[in-house]
Amino acid sequence: MVQFNSDLLTALLASFFWPFVRILALIGTDPVFGSRSIPAPYKIGFAVLITLALMPILPTMPAVSPFSAYGLLVMTQQVIIGMAMGLVMRVVFTAIEMAGHLAGLQMGLGFAMFFDPTHGTQVPVVSQITSLFGILTFFALDGHLVVLATLVQSFQVLPIQLTPLSAGAFKLMFKWGEQIFIMGLTLSMPVVAALLVANMAIGVMTRASPQFNLFAVGFPLTMGIGFVAFYFSLPYWTTILRDFFNLAGMWMLQVLKLMNGAH
Repeated sequence: MVQFNSDLLTALLASFFWPFVRILALIGTDPVFGSRSIPAPYKIGFAVLITLALMPILPTMPAVSPFSAYGLLVMTQQVIIGMAMGLVMRVVFTAIEMAGHLAGLQMGLGFAMFFDPTHGTQVPVVSQITSLFGILTFFALDGHLVVLATLVQSFQVLPIQLTPLSAGAFKLMFKWGEQIFIMGLTLSMPVVAALLVANMAIGVMTRASPQFNLFAVGFPLTMGIGFVAFYFSLPYWTTILRDFFNLAGMWMLQVLKLMNGAH
């Protein structure tokens, strides 16, 4: 017969609580699972389900009481780790939204705004379309499985314990800002290039024929060319996004290793 005592209860609580804190922090900052359109109880319930599913394959957790001062420090560290992992995915999806914003500006749709429940603010229509396409592609390419696999590896790379976090990881996070622009421009390049050629052609036509009505012809022409270019670039997007999602998994592990002081 199993005898329950305070030590056993603390060990059982720790085996669930510490992974749960890291997973909940990841879900809260992840742009897909942490969307504002998803109610908070659903996010917590999802974190509980993932924790229960991963508990049998996770390393043994330290029997540290969450109600102690030491436990509070460990909990804070797990929140930082989970948020750092979620921030990696947010970089990728921000780049996808930026690609839509750049394409929308070139198409003349920069003024067309739409309320996005994910961000709780007004966003360009084209950015909303690219964001939805990115989310669908994320699940179609098993991006969620990449995140879960990286999450399991995170408990081996950076176990649950109070260790000093290296500043190298935070320096790397600041460099991700430039990656947003690089990724966004890479995704929007086909549309931007097609519209650049179209605008040059319209400029030549306007120069050759001053009577040419630029506003009556140029605006619908650039919009139509932009949508056609966007349609034909979707297969290209799928290939690039697969590389971006795999790269995000590598970045997660890189951040965790840098936090642990490894190079």
